[in-house]
Amino acid sequence: MNELRTLLEEFWICRDADKEEYYRVRRDVPNFQKFVREQMGWKLIHTENLIKLEKVPAHAEGFMGKIPAHAESYMGIAEFTEIRYYCLFCALLMFLEDREEEEQFLLSELIDYVETQLKGFMQIDWTSFTQRKSLVRVLQYLEKLHVLRVYEGSSEAFGQEAGREVLYENTGYSKYFATSFPRDISGYESWQDFEKADFEELSQERGQGRVHRVYRQLVACPAFYWEENDDADALYLKNQRQWVSRYLGENLGGRLDIHKNAAFWMLEEDAFGAVHPRDAMLPEAVLLFCAYIQELLEAGRLERQENETVILERDTFEAFWIELRDGWKTAWSKEYREMDDGRLLENVRRYMKDWMLLREEGDLCILLPAVGKLKGYYPDDFQKGTGA
Repeated sequence: MNELRTLLEEFWICRDADKEEYYRVRRDVPNFQKFVREQMGWKLIHTENLIKLEKVPAHAEGFMGKIPAHAESYMGIAEFTEIRYYCLFCALLMFLEDREEEEQFLLSELIDYVETQLKGFMQIDWTSFTQRKSLVRVLQYLEKLHVLRVYEGSSEAFGQEAGREVLYENTGYSKYFATSFPRDISGYESWQDFEKADFEELSQERGQGRVHRVYRQLVACPAFYWEENDDADALYLKNQRQWVSRYLGENLGGRLDIHKNAAFWMLEEDAFGAVHPRDAMLPEAVLLFCAYIQELLEAGRLERQENETVILERDTFEAFWIELRDGWKTAWSKEYREMDDGRLLENVRRYMKDWMLLREEGDLCILLPAVGKLKGYYPDDFQKGTGA
């Protein structure tokens, strides 16, 4: 088993959650820590209780999250679907920062603190079922990460009824999660400000910054795209493809595929983390769509742009999907077979954007080069009507 892959898949590895995995990864650290530091530019934290791959520029001590070369739409905490989740989450981390390791506290203490800290930013009303459920979701996420543990009671109970009490214990892991920036961010207005500052600070080490960007993009993202032939990162990748392929292969497995305007790190079947395609209806449908687009290109019914993208009007893109669903719906799951057009198209667009298959610009749907990388078909006997 590849222990570096385990670290990439997990936010961190806690000894009290999985002692066997913790020690297995810890024993393997000397084998990949140089690669992590020099090629990825990330920091490895390992204590007596926790191992974490700090997936950040080396100069940004303590910055949380998985940072590739550029921010993408799929990044963030999957359980948090609205801004208020992140507001509550930050307030809870602040609360835990003031508590000692193994210190116990009541839910009522926590919600009083949250209300005080957030009242200037959002309305807090614990009589609202929606707000209670939001807090419960954040608490359960922290429980999943072992940042806090339930000592008595249940977080879910507060979602059902305000005033329910729960006794928690602080594990002390929050100090490895909280953000600590080496610069003043009070004037930042968007994620672009963070990205710009990160790489401006690397300007004095431009060559090393490029190395980090290329490796991060290949490892942390579904695809690595470039628009211009003289793109500096793309030129580095092409010129150093032998070494990039070797270092990635030795440390992670897989293979490097480079195309005219894109590159992909292709993993073998026992790939780590969330992957596309996986065994589910939506990825299966997207593979069918990719195959259909490739057939249309080969037949000359669609045109590939200079940068290997395919540009479709939104109406055309949606019509292709409805045609695909109507043609294969007997093979699709009941959920997707009976799903209304609007919800189907919403799911499809979100999934394809998350996996860097699609970009939307106004009324245009731009199919990215990854659409030409994978495809799927149903068996011939099914197409003839004899399959199941």
